[in-house]
Amino acid sequence: MKYNYLIVGAGLYGSVFAHLATKQGKRCLVIDKRPQLGGNLYCDKVEGINVHKYGPHIFHTSNKEVWEFVNSIVEFNRFTESPVAFYKGRAYNLPFNMNTFSQMWGVLTPDEARQKIAEQRKEMEGKEPTNLEEQAISLVGRDIYERLIKGYTEKQWGRKCTELPPFIIKRLPVRFVYDNNYFNDSYQGVPIGGYNVLINGLLKGVDTRTNCDFFANRKEYEAMADKIVFTGKIDEFYDYRFGKLEYRTVRFEHEVLDTPNYQGLAQINYTDAAIPYTRIIEHKHFESFAADVEKNPKTVISREYSVEWEEGMEPYYPINDDKNNTLIEKYQALAQQEKNVIFGGRLAEYKYYDMAPIVEKVLNSFK
Repeated sequence: MKYNYLIVGAGLYGSVFAHLATKQGKRCLVIDKRPQLGGNLYCDKVEGINVHKYGPHIFHTSNKEVWEFVNSIVEFNRFTESPVAFYKGRAYNLPFNMNTFSQMWGVLTPDEARQKIAEQRKEMEGKEPTNLEEQAISLVGRDIYERLIKGYTEKQWGRKCTELPPFIIKRLPVRFVYDNNYFNDSYQGVPIGGYNVLINGLLKGVDTRTNCDFFANRKEYEAMADKIVFTGKIDEFYDYRFGKLEYRTVRFEHEVLDTPNYQGLAQINYTDAAIPYTRIIEHKHFESFAADVEKNPKTVISREYSVEWEEGMEPYYPINDDKNNTLIEKYQALAQQEKNVIFGGRLAEYKYYDMAPIVEKVLNSFK
């Protein structure tokens, strides 16, 4: 059967593309090497709880068109991301706001908080930051850096902050209001029923195949469609011609617990370097609010460990150092010469994306 588009990868980019192309009367085939659709949005159903198998996903945007588009597929709830950081037995609200400053220093007013931060930043006065540690101190001072940034960042990147470039944290959100909402966007939530409902809605009426490795039968798949939409690793598409791009990845430990409420919220970051994991996610809080959280006597948590990526692991975060930036420029030059291949998404563009910008990008491409 001849298709207009072969879409390699059933994640958000591929699913939105297939949905919009199908609405225009195009025939699409979506393939994915995993046994399920949805890419990293896929949720496992465990003890009646939608478990974000590949890490937590909160949809947030200020683009009303994007918000209305995803809600036309499935209604989203009003979940608000308000994580907490644990450091040496104390809890601090995130992002950095008046609650954080009060917990850290006992200050109560914005003026007191500003003064405290200004005092802490003085050690970097007149100096140009040469690494992440110095950049962080120049922005928020040593106390916040030592307790809430240093350990977490070093676990996340597997390197000392003094060895990381300053651009990684060019800006740190600092709010002088008592507001724990992590995102500044106008719209925020999680699909009611989980992300599988969103993906299944996007791919309704679209031909899909799972357990299909594009590279195992490349010539056969390429002959099936006029154009290819490729969302996998761009270096693999070109058979690693210039070398392999590097990533950080995440290892998860999922656990079912015989308690209705383990930690009281969806996400706790562990910023103490002595604790090996970066955060614990309790999945029921994404969809069960205060009045309902105790109804299910069990809960599911996921501990996240940031590790170096190796072949065979899931690639998560691009490493945007000089070496990898040079490589991706070479691969992008090849991609620009392709007439019948569209590269899109986190792996194909070697760029970290939130969900909303992916949806916006595909919507704009169809305009």
